[in-house]
Amino acid sequence: MSSFKAAAVQAAPVFLDLDATIEKSIALIEQAANAGARIVAFPETWLPGYPWWIWLGSPAWSIGRGFVQRYFAASPTPDHPQIERLRHAAKRAGIHVVIGVSERDGGSLYIAQWLIGSHGEWIARRRKLKPTHVERTVFGEGDGSDLSVHQLDIARVGALCCWEHLQPLSRYAMYSQNEQLHVAAWPSFSLYEGLAHALGPEVNNAASRMYAVEGSCYVLAPCAVVSQEMIDLLCDTPDKAALLRAGGGHAAIYGPDGRTLSEPLRPDEEGLILADIDLSMIGVAKAVADPAGHYSRPDVTRLWFDDRPSRAVVRPRATDDGPRFPEAGAGHPEREDASGCVASAASAGE
Repeated sequence: MSSFKAAAVQAAPVFLDLDATIEKSIALIEQAANAGARIVAFPETWLPGYPWWIWLGSPAWSIGRGFVQRYFAASPTPDHPQIERLRHAAKRAGIHVVIGVSERDGGSLYIAQWLIGSHGEWIARRRKLKPTHVERTVFGEGDGSDLSVHQLDIARVGALCCWEHLQPLSRYAMYSQNEQLHVAAWPSFSLYEGLAHALGPEVNNAASRMYAVEGSCYVLAPCAVVSQEMIDLLCDTPDKAALLRAGGGHAAIYGPDGRTLSEPLRPDEEGLILADIDLSMIGVAKAVADPAGHYSRPDVTRLWFDDRPSRAVVRPRATDDGPRFPEAGAGHPEREDASGCVASAASAGE
């Protein structure tokens, strides 16, 4: 498919309420499909919302207010019954869905993006490689397998979260996989207004735009809105209210030449932005500069990219000579691959 319509969400989740936010998600999926979109992208940690309290007060304060407990309880696993409803909605609407999730796995949480196909099937479940700053008090890390691009019927699609777009090596790993449509998910741009310019819309939308230019790809940049209800819950003192403001939605869609392809909504407005995607324009952009292809200089600089899954526990595999335990290879321990097999750095093509 050379051309299709895509949608990016700008809205506020029903904060810390998984069931209600799933209902809102299904409505937005149906709205995007009715508008003719073949894919819809949701903001970072849309389910069940971004944990803004980590930027407002101490861990003791957030535990005392019950935020830690409520957030963990509202964070879904992939087999949660409500996620089945989400998958059925994608299938019913015939639309691909990329949704930001606080993913629960055992006793840990991860900033994740789940790719659900238009038949309701799982395409991928990726995790943010390195949570940013105080996010590390809540979330664990992903691994190299999370830097992946996936072939859908509409395009080759990949995704990153927030300040992963400020990591040049991660971007380059994605560019090298011939990404055509990228989802750059953001949580909102209403934190520390006037205090930290790097957290505002100008810098971060510039990162999304530059990704489109560098990668010669289309970028959907969904962005959440901070609602007044969230302010009322989180900001119990004037100093906290001064740090987090209502609004902050700046969703955008960019073409491979960096052009803005959609009219913006107001920062406090909820809805969808839509744009027509023409994949033939990628060839025009790459003819000028393909950073992982003809515009590269591997004789001077190269990226070492270990895309194998990394696990905290690696179980031995029985062989004729007895159990096989992980051994160091090329300076890195062996890790299980996606099939559960143990692979060394040498077998990965090093």
